[in-house]
Amino acid sequence: MDLVLMRYLCVASIILFSLVCVSLPPTRAEVITLTGETFTDKVKEKDTVWFVQFCVPWCKHCKNLGTLWEDFGKAMEGEDEIEIGQVDCGLEKEVCSKADIHSYPTFKVFYDGEGVAKYKGKRDIESLKSFVLDEAEKLAEHQLARE
Repeated sequence: MDLVLMRYLCVASIILFSLVCVSLPPTRAEVITLTGETFTDKVKEKDTVWFVQFCVPWCKHCKNLGTLWEDFGKAMEGEDEIEIGQVDCGLEKEVCSKADIHSYPTFKVFYDGEGVAKYKGKRDIESLKSFVLDEAEKLAEHQLARE
């Protein structure tokens, strides 16, 4: 009897846990997957800085990043006029060729459709965030000087 009751409780716990997980909203990073159909239009968006990661699934350095880019996307939520993107160069070879990507992972800032800066610093959230915020500030100052 105790064994049957324990099995019942175990199954009930699994079902309850599954229902709770399904009902919770997904914690989705603010990383936008860019493709051949979307890349050009997105990086040309007016007054928007795009920080894009270019990777391929087979690259060990890309794999070693783990969830860094997704975590970075979450850390950047709420930053106006900065978008975080990602391109799979295994699928989007033409995009990566046009963006002048020759190694993986590559991190580039785009503004007004042009690649304006390439990131070569430490691969942690604070360093990435500091870099893209500095680049966005430079671009804003340059835009104000032109007006």
